[in-house]
Amino acid sequence: MTDTPESAPVTGKGHATPSRKAREAANKRPLVPQRKSLTKEDRRKRSAERLTARAGYEAGEERYLPPRDKGPQRRYVRDYVDARYTVGEFMIPIMFAGVVVTFLPDFGSSSPNGLLLQSTLLIAVYGFLLIGVADAMIWSRKMVRLMGEKFGASNVERGLKWYGAVRAFQFRPLRTPKPRVQRGQFPS
Repeated sequence: MTDTPESAPVTGKGHATPSRKAREAANKRPLVPQRKSLTKEDRRKRSAERLTARAGYEAGEERYLPPRDKGPQRRYVRDYVDARYTVGEFMIPIMFAGVVVTFLPDFGSSSPNGLLLQSTLLIAVYGFLLIGVADAMIWSRKMVRLMGEKFGASNVERGLKWYGAVRAFQFRPLRTPKPRVQRGQFPS
């Protein structure tokens, strides 16, 4: 009696084991994936999309904002900070003046005027910094209280005081998203 292929029991996996060289070749991938070269039209299109997204971000359009800036509470904080003058806005020019003062000569050891001027201005810079921090603490507490009234005290997000303080210490023209309100036009 001869066994036919149909009646023979199937053992194994049904094909030969591939050699190590064949397995390594199958798994080999380039370290840097090949990028399809972009045509000029594709580059122009991507550039236009980036410009649109940048303009939307600067204008404060919600869909273009990063997660850090999204949401009605963050918008309220931005509007509240942008509606008022803050001491922090003037910190960069004051700090720059402090750096310039440190490079002034001390006019020799016989004249204490240069050293007196430097130390006085540096103390004034640090005093201004402390006033800026105190100002940020005072208005941020008021802002959170107002937000509690508007959004509900239990619904106010964490980190809004810091978000507002960081924005308050920036030059108004350099803030992004750009200010949407004029000075004195506080959010309702």
